Amino acid sequence: GRPKGGPDPKYSLRPVAAKLAELLGTKVEFASDCVGPAAGEAAAALPPGGVLVLENLRFHAGETANDPDFADALAALAEAYVDDAFGSAHRAHASVVGVPERVTRKAAGRLMVREVEALGRLLGEPERPFAGILGGAKIEGKIETLENLLPRLNLLLLGGGMANVWRFATVFLSIALTVQWARKH
Repeated sequence: GRPKGGPDPKYSLRPVAAKLAELLGTKVEFASDCVGPAAGEAAAALPPGGVLVLENLRFHAGETANDPDFADALAALAEAYVDDAFGSAHRAHASVVGVPERVTRKAAGRLMVREVEALGRLLGEPERPFAGILGGAKIEGKIETLENLLPRLNLLLLGGGMANVWRFATVFLSIALTVQWARKH
């Protein structure tokens, strides 16, 4: 979730810690914050092989601002950094950019590696026919993606807010062409 303006219980990661404990079949500790005394004490008390879930870092404005002090506080809790979130790896947030800059040992997780390998195959010589699906609410930043993908695609499917923008554009173009045709005839 994307909490606005601070902690919001509906975006807490406490239920994630409970589910993780169930899946792992072991105790999972939970810190009520991702930085500060609560996080530091919980990390220090963690036994070897123990698991700790920190509270949602998006409760802090420093996350999305890539605040150096916030990144320092997060990195102070880490011995290593593994990014396995391909869908958010492009964000210039403290947990994505700031922490890896401060941690010596870092790696891409298995999911990230598979995503990058798949993307490499698709941008090289993909199997044909090759279809692309593009969606989302924001169109900015996707124009460049479309410009790069279109020459490679046999079919493009648009969804979400982007489809509405395209639909509006095609309706507008149809009206403009109809008016132009009517003026000539």
